[in-house]
Amino acid sequence: MFGNDYDRRGNDSPINVGDEFDVKIEDLGRDGDGIAKIEGFVVFVSGAGVGDEVKIKVNAVRQKFAFAEIIE
Repeated sequence: MFGNDYDRRGNDSPINVGDEFDVKIEDLGRDGDGIAKIEGFVVFVSGAGVGDEVKIKVNAVRQKFAFAEIIE
């Protein structure tokens, strides 16, 4: 009835793999990745620092967060 995580991956997300966004980094994650939010959805951005305004491309989307890279 509920399916597994693989079936649900990305279904509740406002973003998809390959999407590009202009974001402002609001915080840092425990591994040092920048954290941005898109419609309240957490996106970890490798190589970004707090206060950076960057263009990102989404690499992977999980149920509650996503990963992205800086493209500009």
